[in-house]
Amino acid sequence: MKPSYQDLLHRNGRIFTIIGLVILLGIPIMISIISGVPPQYSAMFGAIITLSILYLPGGIVELTTYSPVLGTSATYLAFITGNLANLKIPCVLNARQLAKTEIGTEENEVVSTLAVAFSSITTIVIMALGVLLLAQLQPVLTNPVLRPAFDWVVPALFGALGYQYFIKNPKIIIVPLVFILLISALMPSFVQGNLSILIIVSAVVSVAWAKLLHTKKMI
Repeated sequence: MKPSYQDLLHRNGRIFTIIGLVILLGIPIMISIISGVPPQYSAMFGAIITLSILYLPGGIVELTTYSPVLGTSATYLAFITGNLANLKIPCVLNARQLAKTEIGTEENEVVSTLAVAFSSITTIVIMALGVLLLAQLQPVLTNPVLRPAFDWVVPALFGALGYQYFIKNPKIIIVPLVFILLISALMPSFVQGNLSILIIVSAVVSVAWAKLLHTKKMI
């Protein structure tokens, strides 16, 4: 039986994910072998456990939250290349807006994959130029006047892109937005330290509110 298009995407995605993991783990292993300096296993496993506790919940949240938006092939490509929240998701949302595609369609699959691919290529080019011009760019990057602007790049991106969706669906966004603002105002320390939990809770609130509106035939 000939595999379907989605089966081919998943097969190729798994292959390249394995290749990415091999490269990721192979570099430190080769350095250890060539230098003859073995890792301190107690420290290494301790670091793995600590980082897993910190980042694994966020990774699961990103996978379940972003996959429907990205589509199959773009999900594999985005998670292999990384930097989803800062770059890949804003690029995909903007590409969808320009192409006027809907989530779950083949057109959206193509648009999302192209957006992730070109954003990955752009990242590689910019990083290469940054490494080559690091000495020249250092005064700009460390300028105390410009430093606050760099800290607000991601919120500015999501604010600008999110507004396009908020203005089209004010009934859907009002309750989740008020919920997030209240939690941020009343428990700022909790929000800063438990962002992954807040994303999960906010997603549940958003889906429940949208479901209620749909049931009441208000949307």
